[in-house]
Amino acid sequence: MSEKLRCMTTIFLRRNNQILMLYKHGGRVVSNVWVGSAGGHFEENELNNPKACVLRELEEEMGIGLGEINNLTLRYITLRRTNNEIRQNYYYFADLKENVEQELISNEGNLQWFDYEELMNLKMPVTAKGVISHYLEIGMQNDRMYAGITNENETVFMELPVL
Repeated sequence: MSEKLRCMTTIFLRRNNQILMLYKHGGRVVSNVWVGSAGGHFEENELNNPKACVLRELEEEMGIGLGEINNLTLRYITLRRTNNEIRQNYYYFADLKENVEQELISNEGNLQWFDYEELMNLKMPVTAKGVISHYLEIGMQNDRMYAGITNENETVFMELPVL
């Protein structure tokens, strides 16, 4: 079986104890579910630089640049084997600056702010739901990075130690 590697990034934007989520319509990988604020596939020149990919996707999809966010941090890296691919996702979190316009739009779907306690009620891909669940339970309390392996039902996380 020949499997292809699909590398992607996602960013979850935070503001006032809320996370901005995107209801994704007609996507190539996921559709009709809630996903992070922005994200997408690596370009060839970004293969060793997920931060460049997530910043490009944020700018392309929402018109938001690095100067409009604070505390951009890579928090989760996940692997999932599905549809003859290994999907490798890099999940970033950042704070949207207060002076950024409240009415944000995306060319990928509908954006909506959710309080933290509402997030687990949303229909999300299994990996994104696992990331959000772990973040709410553990990740919010620290600045560590985690790696996760996803099967059809859940994602199991382990802290990535600095060696």
